[in-house]
Amino acid sequence: MKKRALISVFYKTGILEFAQFLDKKGVEIISTGGTYRYLKENGLSVIDVSEVTNFKEMLDGRVKTLHPNIHGGILAIRDNKEHMDTIAKEGIETIDYVVVNLYPFFREVQTDKTFDEKIEFIDIGGPTMLRSAAKSFKDVTVICETEDYSVVMEEMEKDGEVSYETKKRLAGKVFNLTSAYDAAISAFLLEEDYPKYLNVSYEKKFDLRYGENPHQSSAYYVSTTENGSMKDIKQLNGKELSFNNIRDMDIAWKVVGEFDGPAACAIKHSTPCGVAVADDIFTAYKKAHDCDPVSIFGGIVALNREVNKETAEELKKIFLEIVIAPSFTDEALEILKTKKNLRVIECKTPKPQDKFDYVKVDGGILVQGTNNKMIDEMNVVTEKQPTEKEKADMELGMKVVKYVKSNAIVVVKDGMAIGVGTGQTNRIWSTEHALQHAQEKVGKDLTGAVLASDAFFPFRDCVDTAAKTGIKAIVQPGGSMRDQESIDACNEHGITMVFTGIRHFKH
Repeated sequence: MKKRALISVFYKTGILEFAQFLDKKGVEIISTGGTYRYLKENGLSVIDVSEVTNFKEMLDGRVKTLHPNIHGGILAIRDNKEHMDTIAKEGIETIDYVVVNLYPFFREVQTDKTFDEKIEFIDIGGPTMLRSAAKSFKDVTVICETEDYSVVMEEMEKDGEVSYETKKRLAGKVFNLTSAYDAAISAFLLEEDYPKYLNVSYEKKFDLRYGENPHQSSAYYVSTTENGSMKDIKQLNGKELSFNNIRDMDIAWKVVGEFDGPAACAIKHSTPCGVAVADDIFTAYKKAHDCDPVSIFGGIVALNREVNKETAEELKKIFLEIVIAPSFTDEALEILKTKKNLRVIECKTPKPQDKFDYVKVDGGILVQGTNNKMIDEMNVVTEKQPTEKEKADMELGMKVVKYVKSNAIVVVKDGMAIGVGTGQTNRIWSTEHALQHAQEKVGKDLTGAVLASDAFFPFRDCVDTAAKTGIKAIVQPGGSMRDQESIDACNEHGITMVFTGIRHFKH
């Protein structure tokens, strides 16, 4: 019995060569629409699908392959006599190869096209043919990705047929694709934050050498339906990115994205170790470096302004894993490229785009809206009022604690995060750590510095400890039953305290 292939592809890359190969192997080719015309124009003998269905395409091409003459030929089980007798009686011939790639809904849903225009990129016939062929993989070779043309050709050339193992794997790829495709469409139409079924659609961008540790495997996936800064990156220099690189780079970029003016952030082990603002990016970086010149070594630096020659020369002085910025001057890039392993990353998306955070737990997943608030209001709750300089440092402090693991305390002075206390199991330990770090930077007397907390003080001990170092301004969310104790302590020590009303836990 002569074998048949049904070919209907949106992307024409490699399809002519593959069709020519099948033709030489004596495979009869059925095709549709643009694919039919493309193959015909290139000299192949092709059967229009309407000749098989005895029905012309209709509804602007929405209906062309949804027909028993097509799906009967795909779904009939070859070693089932009843199936084969049935399709023979109906004059249906088997289809042995199905080659289909889908309308580019992943791409188009992210554009500015109208709702109705995007609807037209939802493929119906394509997924139906693919799923039919994948179910019948024992008898039908199904291809949904251009990269698999060569795999099939190699096996057919070598063994005369495609192996069971390969056909099974190709079928699995079909359902992997269509599940992601359907998830993207579901999210587009449903528009619910927390639907009954969590369907996410991500495409593997590349494999990683390993995960957090060498014994852990890892890969990087990007959303097929949403834009975001880590999709927008362009690597200009350096080694390949690692699991830890991408995660830390994401945090660093989010931190500098909090600021409208020039800002720099250094990240080490997912924690800001230096954050600063200034009137220019060179000064911002210098200040961020000087926040903690020890921890920044081997870290990741994000800058929210173009990197110039002067800044690049400064960046070059120490070992860094990554420098990420919106752009680099030619001179700056030339300087940074002299460090062949330094990953230089360009990112044009200035602000985070994600709407949700996902945290995997054993057997489940937690989903929450992203923490996209900062301060409800600067509510002064003490007798002493903050100065304008203190208010500016308070805002910087809150923007940093948002990205520091709880319990989080940050000491800020003159636009620099000079002390970071992170991840302690009680707030006083984080406070002591941050204050000690700040004192190592500027000396025992922290007069003029501001202390920021990601959550309320459960006791007055944090205020009392801060007062001993000279701290005269504190910002925190408030909301504790013991708020008044902290307020009274501030009044006793002549400290101004501001409540923001917004907690920033990061567990």
